[in-house]
Amino acid sequence: MTHAIELRDVRKTFGANVAVDRLSLVVPRGAVCGVIGPSGAGKTTCIRMIMSILFPDSGSLSVLGRASALEAKDQIGYLPEERGVYRKMRVGAFLTYLAQLKRVSRDVAAARVPALLEQVGLRGTERTPLDELSKGMLQRVQFVGATLHEPELLILDEPFSGLDPVSVRLLREQVRQAHARGATILLSTHIMAYAEEMCDHVFMIHQGGKVLDQPMEGLRRQFDPRTLVLEPLDPKADVGALRALPDVEQVEARSGAYAITLVSGADPSLALARIAGLVPPARIEIARLRLEDVFVRIVAGGGGLDEAAAALRSRLQAGAVEEARA
Repeated sequence: MTHAIELRDVRKTFGANVAVDRLSLVVPRGAVCGVIGPSGAGKTTCIRMIMSILFPDSGSLSVLGRASALEAKDQIGYLPEERGVYRKMRVGAFLTYLAQLKRVSRDVAAARVPALLEQVGLRGTERTPLDELSKGMLQRVQFVGATLHEPELLILDEPFSGLDPVSVRLLREQVRQAHARGATILLSTHIMAYAEEMCDHVFMIHQGGKVLDQPMEGLRRQFDPRTLVLEPLDPKADVGALRALPDVEQVEARSGAYAITLVSGADPSLALARIAGLVPPARIEIARLRLEDVFVRIVAGGGGLDEAAAALRSRLQAGAVEEARA
């Protein structure tokens, strides 16, 4: 079986600027893959080449076994980063028109539209002019347009940008349903938490180049930070004794809990038991891997947070704060 997407040494420049540099990646059919990295890393350029909106200067690619997305366009759903609708049309007519472009009959499209709009919180908006909808509502309409024809491949470029938390939750559920139906999902985002939650494989891009290509499961094992999170049953408990344990390197207070860093080579399961024996826990667990930390570690060459790595972390966090405020 062919892969859903395959890029081989793809390069794209704009004048003297190298947007994508010798990028190779494979997206298996049925996978949920994230293309992640800070804004300006080259993610959207990569997506646009996959969609044949742009063409590479060198290298080659295939989409659903075809030499170009143009040859498989009826099997692809695409939500671009730059949104656009025919604002004078009504919601139902607009979605039916998009479906017909993908060779779905008018009758089938008309039957699907009400249910899909209800699933994204837009019940009864079929007759509403698009120019009367808010930005978040328009984005949900466009998502329906990208999935109405039940594509084999769904490509989402920053799909949650500017959405409120309720809209994000609704669209995430629709992505899960599309995957459960059998669709391959390619999700581009600069918000690492979305990729952590939704993807089973991640590609990290930095300055146009791929710096990571790995399943999330393997990534968690490889980059296990050996940090435990302890929330004492008694908020006033004395945690000083933990510092004397042979497995413990550092204990740091963090927002009502404690981050406990283990020494290199320590067995987390034994450390968990020893810590719980000294300080009864309301919660104790191995810290969840954050892709932000992995990305910074890779770009920083495995060292500490020097100025370049600190700046990168700031860019990632700024993107997350911007989304939270939207």
